[in-house]
Amino acid sequence: MRTHIVYAHPHNGSLNAALRDEAVQTLEALGHTVTVSDLYAMNWKAVADYDDFGPTENEHFIAAAAEAWEKDALASDIKAEQEKLLAADNVILQFPLWWFTMPAIMKGWVDRVFANGFGYGTSRDWKRYGDGKLAGRRAMLVVTTGAGESHLSERGVNGGIDDLLFPIQHGVLFYTGMRILPPTVLTGVHMLDDSGHADNAKYLRERLETLAETEPIAYRKQAEDYDEHKQLLPGREPKGTTGFALHIAR
Repeated sequence: MRTHIVYAHPHNGSLNAALRDEAVQTLEALGHTVTVSDLYAMNWKAVADYDDFGPTENEHFIAAAAEAWEKDALASDIKAEQEKLLAADNVILQFPLWWFTMPAIMKGWVDRVFANGFGYGTSRDWKRYGDGKLAGRRAMLVVTTGAGESHLSERGVNGGIDDLLFPIQHGVLFYTGMRILPPTVLTGVHMLDDSGHADNAKYLRERLETLAETEPIAYRKQAEDYDEHKQLLPGREPKGTTGFALHIAR
């Protein structure tokens, strides 16, 4: 089993760094081959631009990306990350929740690595949402928050954590074909004492130890549950279901 961790936190003495190390040790003890992309340590270039594509005269950015993919001309750091993903059975994205999303450096990793041709395509027959180049892999988010659990509940002032993470889990990872496991969310971390940190580490270990048995979120596949206009087929949703929940089979 091969597990790739994409990690984003600027301070190597942080709780996130300790959790990253805990994850690596736990997975290796379970027999996994673990690779880590520590984006800050790598000084990852977070801005997608034409420098990613090599020489090109294509003025359409998305088309230039596809051209570079087809010609194997993408920047070497992008190709290295793509190879890590293709080699993995499991993909973990670990980050602190900043302004309701991932840190900018990780968003830049998504923008550059999931380039046209690899993460998505612009042709009408391109497979997405449950299919794609990364199909067969399992993905999980490991997220820390300053907000407490109640703040991130359905009635919490920040909104429910499942809704906040939907654009990442469904719109990025499931879009590329991966099956998405329920996230590991550690809340109110800045208020925890040593006992609380130990509890978080234990919870993370338990989630990692059960990766293989954990049921993925039942996101609906585009090829099975949507019509030619990419609309959910009638009758697929339980009565009264709205919003993001429409796209999860209950």
